Amino acid sequence: MALICLEGAGKDYTQTADQRVVHAIRSVDLTIEQGEFVFITGSSGAGKSTLLQLIAYETQPSRGKVCLDGVNVNRLSQRQRQNRRLRFGYVPQFPSLIRKRTIQENLSTVALLGRDRIQMAPDKRVQKALNMVGMGNAADRYPVELSMGECRRVELARAIINNPDILVLDELTANLDEDTAWDMFLFLSELNHHGVTVIMASHAKKFVNLMRRRVITLVDGAILGDVQKGRYGDVV
Repeated sequence: MALICLEGAGKDYTQTADQRVVHAIRSVDLTIEQGEFVFITGSSGAGKSTLLQLIAYETQPSRGKVCLDGVNVNRLSQRQRQNRRLRFGYVPQFPSLIRKRTIQENLSTVALLGRDRIQMAPDKRVQKALNMVGMGNAADRYPVELSMGECRRVELARAIINNPDILVLDELTANLDEDTAWDMFLFLSELNHHGVTVIMASHAKKFVNLMRRRVITLVDGAILGDVQKGRYGDVV
């Protein structure tokens, strides 16, 4: 049974200004197995962020199904959906750290929700996650004191703090220097080697090509290409 399965999934938005309906995702059929490493590629506005939000239960489809382990999320209660979301670690496209809270405070809120919170105290889990991404000395600092690359590392730490089965990452390495970006790709590859499913939207053509993983190409809200061991932009 597939880990994640989308059947005819679509997502529409209505623009406030003119009430025009935008079909962000049109009708997507997609299966992702446990342990895969999948890149979602495409130009700006192709629907990558919306597709990731559907996969991670950050938004509900306007039509079709989004299933996890064969269970249609639309048929679950809000509490059941919240419980299943704990299996995901999610990093949105735009920075989401609260500026007036320390890194410790930003991550502790998530650590309190974890499935393993009884086995390890939240503060220890925060420190462990920061150590894993090379930000072990950042707990008492504020986001404004960190560089863009450091903030993205912290957001990745927040995503992995509860040992998720699935990581959903939206342009995690955008605007980072090549060395920092490559370090993050290598770290994600190591997590994937240990069984974590990684689903990542990326414009980093060079690194996508080096990784040679499954590459899904979106165009205008629809899947144009889905290639195993692919390269950026592959459509066959």
